[in-house]
Amino acid sequence: MHQHKFLYALAFILLMGSSCKKPKEVYVGNVFEQYFEQNILNSDFIVSYAKDNGVDITAEYDGYVFRLLKNTYYDGPMKATKNGVEYTGTWTSDADYGKLIIAITQPNTPSSFVFINRSWRFTEKALPTMKFAPWGSTADTELYMQRL
Repeated sequence: MHQHKFLYALAFILLMGSSCKKPKEVYVGNVFEQYFEQNILNSDFIVSYAKDNGVDITAEYDGYVFRLLKNTYYDGPMKATKNGVEYTGTWTSDADYGKLIIAITQPNTPSSFVFINRSWRFTEKALPTMKFAPWGSTADTELYMQRL
């Protein structure tokens, strides 16, 4: 008789334990992902300063608006728009957002985009201006992109 009570109690406990809903696991993301998504992705940027081997080439980007869109936290499409004309490409980043690779290479892309299409390292992310230098280079080359 005691054995039956024990089995009923055990069955009751197992039944109750399995019927409890477990909370869904929610991916919160890391601080870098949150910052990048909230402050950089889907935001409009202009080139506020561009220097190529010591020469100021900022004027070549007057009127262009750049936007990074999201596939994942680390890659997606990118577009540059000027006077209603849109040029498309891609961007990728590493896990700590120290590196940003830009590739806007569709046919008929302006030749000035050769400068932008490269691997960049962030030197400053203090918005509204992101500052970059070429990845793996000490050349006197900089790119500043300001959020609108």
